[in-house]
Amino acid sequence: MKWLMKSMLVGLLVVAPIYLAVLLVAGATKKALGIVRPMAVFIPDWLPGEQLLALLLVLGLCVLVGAALATQAGKVAMERAERVLFERLPGYAVLRGLTQQLASSGRKDEASWKPALIEIEDALVPGFVIEDLSDGRCTVFVPSVPTPMAGAIYVIDRARVHLVDVKFAQAVKTISRWGSGMNELVDAMEKPGPTR
Repeated sequence: MKWLMKSMLVGLLVVAPIYLAVLLVAGATKKALGIVRPMAVFIPDWLPGEQLLALLLVLGLCVLVGAALATQAGKVAMERAERVLFERLPGYAVLRGLTQQLASSGRKDEASWKPALIEIEDALVPGFVIEDLSDGRCTVFVPSVPTPMAGAIYVIDRARVHLVDVKFAQAVKTISRWGSGMNELVDAMEKPGPTR
């Protein structure tokens, strides 16, 4: 029963955002049909003109919102909305963190979510260093397989954490493929050293 509940929760964290996004776009497209109906008469009958124009209208709106959020005022408004609304949603912070890391993967200034192999019991497990603590330990996130959006957080001795010299996206890819590609992570594992 415990396994079933955990599997259902992990699956829900993957399926729910995709399903909600599809519903949102479909609903917005349906609402936009009334706006584009007068223009659809100029499109040939063999082409689904109303649906196509409605979808283009919704996608255009998404571009405008994205451009507005790229401005300084848009960033401030988004940060405020995250604090007030989104951070109260379960799993939002983890999903946002993973998305930001995937977007910034490969940048030299990437400071957090460092891929690592962590010694837990008698095994090495893939995970990410979230932050180093002042007492020589660090906070690590060990994702569940095959989804990196759920997992466990550990505060663990830094000597049991082996950084892996690979990009964040490659570590996520290995986790989401049930460990396929782990050989590359093991080969790129750094030897334990002093606290960084």
